[in-house]
Amino acid sequence: MKTILYATDYSENSVAALKYAYTLNTQLGTRLVITHVFDYPTVLGTEELSEPFPNLEKDNFKMHRSKLEKFCDKYLGKNWNSPNIQLEIVENKSVIQGIITIANEWHANIILVGMKGDSGIRELIMGSTTKQLIENAPCPILAIPADMSHVEIKTIVYATDFEEEDIHTINRLVEIAKPLNAKINVVHISTKKEYKGDMQMKWFKDALKERLAYKNIEFKLFISDDIFDSLRIYLGDVDADLVVMLEREKKGLKKWLHQDLVKKMESYGRVPLMSFNEHNHQTLYY
Repeated sequence: MKTILYATDYSENSVAALKYAYTLNTQLGTRLVITHVFDYPTVLGTEELSEPFPNLEKDNFKMHRSKLEKFCDKYLGKNWNSPNIQLEIVENKSVIQGIITIANEWHANIILVGMKGDSGIRELIMGSTTKQLIENAPCPILAIPADMSHVEIKTIVYATDFEEEDIHTINRLVEIAKPLNAKINVVHISTKKEYKGDMQMKWFKDALKERLAYKNIEFKLFISDDIFDSLRIYLGDVDADLVVMLEREKKGLKKWLHQDLVKKMESYGRVPLMSFNEHNHQTLYY
């Protein structure tokens, strides 16, 4: 993994995410791109003029860059700036498209954002929806709770459905877990009606062993009619530092059940949540 992209709107909810991004970047030895997206104002009656105010755009970028620098100074200290940290100001009417543009330009491996208060990560701090970013971004989205006070990833919980896409995603997670010597806990929670026995777990373990050299992985299987509650309790039991889920694009009842779980975990908002989409499960590492 080479690049972490952090996006902010300067709000209090984004402060914990900034500190998290900065510390994680130091721990992984990656490049951190800190960005803010703003909407360039349209002046009424000047749409046909090619350049009504020649210095307005330049002044806007300069102003927003200065504000972003002060934001970093305030919450990271005066010595935060280094060659592996870049500031990027982006003008775009859509915050989502602005973030995606800069993510593509820098080949971002993770986009890190803050959770919005009590609403969890259903809405980004910038006022749009996390779902839009997850569906359209070229890489996974990592959302940080507003009250997160430490960055120490020692236990990663991955919720699996025993599918091929899960194997690809866990393979990408190793790029984070390995340099941190973190444990990956692979957990599957099934209802009694859906349960198909231990054969699925055995197949999944064998498939992972064939493709992964990482040994610090454990597996857990639960039978429960309340999948969300069982996962929530499990996160507390293992003191999870990060929970990872894969949004699937398949149709049918199984997809609906999984989407419901993802939605509840987004609302839970007590543990950092990394959300992959099937179309970006191979983009974490370059």
